[in-house]
Amino acid sequence: MKPYRILLAEDHILFRELIKKSLEVIPDIKVVGEVGDGIQLLKSAKILKPHMIILDIGMPGLSGIEAAKIIKQDNPKIKILLLTMYKSKDHLKHALYAKVDGYLLKENAFNDLITAIDVIRKGDKYISNIMLQKLSEYIRKETWDMPSISGEFSDNPIDIDEHHRAITLTPREEEILTHFAQGKSLRNISQMLSIKYETVKSYMTTIKMKLHIKNKVDLIKYAIKHNYTSV
Repeated sequence: MKPYRILLAEDHILFRELIKKSLEVIPDIKVVGEVGDGIQLLKSAKILKPHMIILDIGMPGLSGIEAAKIIKQDNPKIKILLLTMYKSKDHLKHALYAKVDGYLLKENAFNDLITAIDVIRKGDKYISNIMLQKLSEYIRKETWDMPSISGEFSDNPIDIDEHHRAITLTPREEEILTHFAQGKSLRNISQMLSIKYETVKSYMTTIKMKLHIKNKVDLIKYAIKHNYTSV
């Protein structure tokens, strides 16, 4: 029987190692990779093709929720378990709209991780008990006001481009996009902002991934359309 392949995405190395050790005692599970940032996660997911990804929400480069959206669009069969310290309504809402398969609080990780994996492997969703109670409360109060970003249940589908594909750029990303739209090279931007050239490249990669734009021409068109034309 082939092992169940899991990819770990967590920027805290010590916590990641503890999770890995917890999984290594299970005979039919194999940790096939470990990453510490969202951009590397996207690359590793394509190369390693895991059955499941266990990832933190707060990661550098690209958040866990944003990465989950992209991974689910590329390969819906990959199961995604968010492992997080966040207990807010908004984080839970965005996670569910990203179509993740599980939402496990870090405080419950070592007691409930194996249970969460088993539930998800069987095709069900897993949500930590505390968050499940919040979910029931939110539904009763009808506070779930986030629109479907795909528009698949509406007669008037939402303009995904207009909604930034439900992803907001950070102030630094907006600043870099603005300079890029003005015709400045990545090296010029690096010098102007006093950051490394490689860092600017990483930001640009993140921007394109967030906006689902692959080439420079379309990125410039997008920047002009959305008024990223002045600092």
